[in-house]
Amino acid sequence: MTDYTLLSKFRNKEQCELLIKKLKEKGKTCYNFCNMPADKENPDAHPEDQMKKFEATENFYEDEYFKEIFEKDLEGLKNAEKVIVLLPAGNSVHIEAGIAYGLGKPLILIGEPEKPDTLYLIFKERYKTIEEFLKTI
Repeated sequence: MTDYTLLSKFRNKEQCELLIKKLKEKGKTCYNFCNMPADKENPDAHPEDQMKKFEATENFYEDEYFKEIFEKDLEGLKNAEKVIVLLPAGNSVHIEAGIAYGLGKPLILIGEPEKPDTLYLIFKERYKTIEEFLKTI
């Protein structure tokens, strides 16, 4: 089990890794989805370049690397005490948040949604910034 799992865009990797580092400094554990590069052939490439390659994958339903990422991320959700969504977040993050909610995980939102939506009420805690959230730990 981990204290948290973090959900966000891979393109937001720098902020994700900063948050995870700060959590570790406070003695907390967190599943890091960024540990698996979007482009396994170029793991050190800029996140935007990795995502362009990732999104260009043909027949992603049958891609073994996609399946591996899916399984690891799902385990990260199942094995976390709480789930953090760090905005900005895309469709997959919102799907994962729904899974986490269905699993009964307390959800934490960091950032401001682009527009109001009733489903953002699934978040038990809401913070405008990473710093505001970290003050609560």
